[in-house]
Amino acid sequence: MALAHHKFMIIVLSELLAIIALAIALIFSFLQWRRRRQRRAQRCAESSNAFLRMFSYEELKTITGNFRNKLGSGGFGSVFKGTLTDGTLVAVKKLEVSKQCEKQFRTEINSVGITNHKNLVRLKGFCAQGSRRLLVYDYMSNGSLNSFLFTKNSKRQSKILDWRTRFEIALGTANGLLYLHEECNDRIIHGDIKPENILLDKDFSPKLGDFGLAKLVARDFSEVLTTTRGTRGYLAPEWVSGLPITLKVDVYSFGMTLLEIISGRRNLDLNVQESSRYYLPAWAKEQICQRNMINIVDKRIASDADVEEVRRAALVSLLCIQNDENVRPNMAQVVLMLQGRREAYTPQIPTVTNQRVKDGGSTDSDSDSDCIV
Repeated sequence: MALAHHKFMIIVLSELLAIIALAIALIFSFLQWRRRRQRRAQRCAESSNAFLRMFSYEELKTITGNFRNKLGSGGFGSVFKGTLTDGTLVAVKKLEVSKQCEKQFRTEINSVGITNHKNLVRLKGFCAQGSRRLLVYDYMSNGSLNSFLFTKNSKRQSKILDWRTRFEIALGTANGLLYLHEECNDRIIHGDIKPENILLDKDFSPKLGDFGLAKLVARDFSEVLTTTRGTRGYLAPEWVSGLPITLKVDVYSFGMTLLEIISGRRNLDLNVQESSRYYLPAWAKEQICQRNMINIVDKRIASDADVEEVRRAALVSLLCIQNDENVRPNMAQVVLMLQGRREAYTPQIPTVTNQRVKDGGSTDSDSDSDCIV
């Protein structure tokens, strides 16, 4: 009896030791795999950053005059104007110390750091010293587009963007997005297209900036799941619903931005006198159906606007903001339609009740309508 019990215990212990050994082997294999993955990621980052300058924190303090000239600030941190030793003006983004800002820092380096296009802001370098995270960009002397479209102050009101400038800004932004979507090794979803993230150089040439929400999409994938979201009012319906996103979320945001460029107002504005004009897309569709397209153009520039370009831009904007991502055009088609090299047709657009917009700012659709222009 004792011998049998002894044999039983030996068998149990042997099996237990085997299980423990297997668990240790699995843990070791997992750690090895994770270490190799981290090394590959580090090599990839080093490769993508090969042409970026690494600044020390002391250098950036000197360049910015101890961070004296603030250009702007937001949830990510603050942006300061600086001057390199050769006289080149730069914008230095100083990120707050947080997990989210660390993620944004890495995202921007691994997205905008590997791009090269005239309509994308150029990342010149970075600082990753201790817990400090800073990004150095080309300086955009005319700031962001929103300050010329919406801000009512004397500094910006002295310069009203005419139709020709606005149309070129829209086309340049579309070309920048086309590059991100189709011409990079890994396609890039910007994730936060809006006037605030369209920067203007001294010649008012547009440069897409702020890649903190960008997502890289491998060529053999069409969608990506993300918990982070862009800005309310520019978010595609599928993103709001928590579904995996595709390049078409940028198309939607571009459509909303294009409407704002045309009209010089926000896509949802409860301060306008007529309630029928609260939600810009619905009102714009109504004007297009009635062949009153010039009505949606910013009144300050309407007399000088090219009617055919207004028609193309208005139709493209509505095509881009359709609820069904599958019927939105891609950015290659958008560019061709804006250029007049492809016909822009009249889309269906959700009909939004004024009461619903007034009560909650919702843009849920009641029905779809269509018209012939």
